[in-house]
Amino acid sequence: MLIGAKSLDIAAAPTHLKSQYHPSMSHAYHDRVSLEMARIVAAGLPDHPEWLDLARRNLDNWSERNRDAPRMLRCYDEWRRRLELPVAEICGILTAETDEGQRLRQTSPFVGVLSPQEVWHIKRRLRDESSAA
Repeated sequence: MLIGAKSLDIAAAPTHLKSQYHPSMSHAYHDRVSLEMARIVAAGLPDHPEWLDLARRNLDNWSERNRDAPRMLRCYDEWRRRLELPVAEICGILTAETDEGQRLRQTSPFVGVLSPQEVWHIKRRLRDESSAA
């Protein structure tokens, strides 16, 4: 984690700072959550082509809501192009453990595929795993 130009080493941090740090606040935690959710979506996508329609509707809604944000519109257009690929390729994109995969998962259009309960279960499990480590 970076604060300003200095790296923050939690183990070496003063006690009052350690108490303010929580694993669920880290970028690594959020990346693990998005990868885990993407894996679940990718596992089910071949049997649920309707999820592609949901993803396209999400992109349309987001584009309308963010019509004055060119950077976001480019992200949505990139996903639209990728949703035209064969399902196996889309699944590969969702689960790619690369910088590009991570970047794309930050704007995944598959919001709504997993229930809020499923999302919270994933977050809780990964948070608990982080805390135990």
